Amino acid sequence: MEKRITLPLTDEIISSLHAGDMVYLTGQVFSARDAAHKRMTETIEKGGELPFDIRNSCIYYLGPTPAREGQVIGSAGPTTSSRMDKYTPELLDMGLKGMIGKGKRSKDVIDAMIRNRCVYFAAVGGAGALLSRQIRKSTVIAYDDLGTEAIRDMYVEDFPVIVVIDSQGNNMYDTTGI
Repeated sequence: MEKRITLPLTDEIISSLHAGDMVYLTGQVFSARDAAHKRMTETIEKGGELPFDIRNSCIYYLGPTPAREGQVIGSAGPTTSSRMDKYTPELLDMGLKGMIGKGKRSKDVIDAMIRNRCVYFAAVGGAGALLSRQIRKSTVIAYDDLGTEAIRDMYVEDFPVIVVIDSQGNNMYDTTGI
């Protein structure tokens, strides 16, 4: 089923999503890859605050290429999500509601998704140049020293994703044999 969603994610929106749904997201999304996830976890361990309000937010596992002149962002394809799996359950427990990436997730992540009623979306790998057209705004907000892995506050419009794992734990990778 095809759905259009305006972010942030709410429990009502999440409960309406099912594995296999094609979704177009519009609203605020944060980018963060493994180095940023490691830094966020270290910040939490030291009692510090994250650089953005994680509650009800959506993180896109993304390290874009540099933007060319006149572009908002460079190629913006998804990073393999399992690289964030050791950090993700804690962030989900803190209120993260959505993730965008590619590839399978660990049992610990899926259990945390079910426990916290969250959703995992996949973006099409290899289509970064096309996906970047749906990112209307991109501003580095933290960890600028990480270069392309810095955290960005982005505004996306009709950003195409597929629900891979829904809040009930239904997993397209299991049901489709991918």
